[in-house]
Amino acid sequence: MFSCNTSTSGQSTFLLTGFPGLEASHHWVSIPINLICVVSILGNSIILFLICTDTALHEPMYIFLSMLAASDLGLCASTLPTMVRLFWLEARELPFDLCAAQMFFIHAFTYVESGVLLAMAFDRFIAIRDPLHYATILTRSATAKVGTVILVRAILLNLPGPILLQHLLFPQISVLSHCYCLHCDLVSLACSDTQINSLVGLVSILFSLCLDSSLIMLSYALILRTVLGIASPGEQLKALNTRVSHLCIVLIFYLPKLGLSVLHRVEKHSYTSLAVLMANLHFLVPPFMNPIVYSIKSRQICHSLLKHLQKRIDAF
Repeated sequence: MFSCNTSTSGQSTFLLTGFPGLEASHHWVSIPINLICVVSILGNSIILFLICTDTALHEPMYIFLSMLAASDLGLCASTLPTMVRLFWLEARELPFDLCAAQMFFIHAFTYVESGVLLAMAFDRFIAIRDPLHYATILTRSATAKVGTVILVRAILLNLPGPILLQHLLFPQISVLSHCYCLHCDLVSLACSDTQINSLVGLVSILFSLCLDSSLIMLSYALILRTVLGIASPGEQLKALNTRVSHLCIVLIFYLPKLGLSVLHRVEKHSYTSLAVLMANLHFLVPPFMNPIVYSIKSRQICHSLLKHLQKRIDAF
């Protein structure tokens, strides 16, 4: 720990932390992490390309999926640079401004992804509850408005964080708990009063991740109620099967985030390795798994991919 006697405002240097106890093996540890990031970028880029170029995929569900892929790419771009610097170049230092900017983009893209998952949940509810009016309810204009609201909300909820951090005093050198900058981690390192910062962070989480997860649970309860009202067991199974991919993505996204939030608010110093693992699971696994799950479960995505591959083969 570094002393607060030499604390400064906005001039601190933060030291990134990799995997405690594995510092000598960081090069080897980073190999699977880099592979996951490469696959994440490649997979989400393919999903985004297919949806943008195939008119058959210009439907609300796939437009939301393209938003999810874009937010995953943004999350990879926000975390990968510092991870590469730390694991391969052994460069731990990060100036305050760069750390605050990374914090903003990481949390903003996380909130965008959470909002998109909520939009996708209610998209599927409308598709089951009122299929005849689905096209008139979720028009392209309505989908664009939902996407805009999700993006604006993410920006507004995260904008106060970096601004308020400018007024906190930090030690000249502060050691972070992860290989990227997170709001709760930065606030815990401050030498001055952080009540306002903690309150803003709590409100931000309540109006994003907590609200979204609650509404997603509500949407699934409504979907289950609607499906159980279907007479045929075969139709019930078919309707539920179309929700499996989205439910998997929701669990992959929210469970590590919930665990990480609990650890940071309890006593993360007693569970350092677990907190690092939870953070990496939360920021690395969803971008990696999203394109895989949707490619396997979505016939339209698979068909579009095969069609593009066939065109490439025929071109040769």
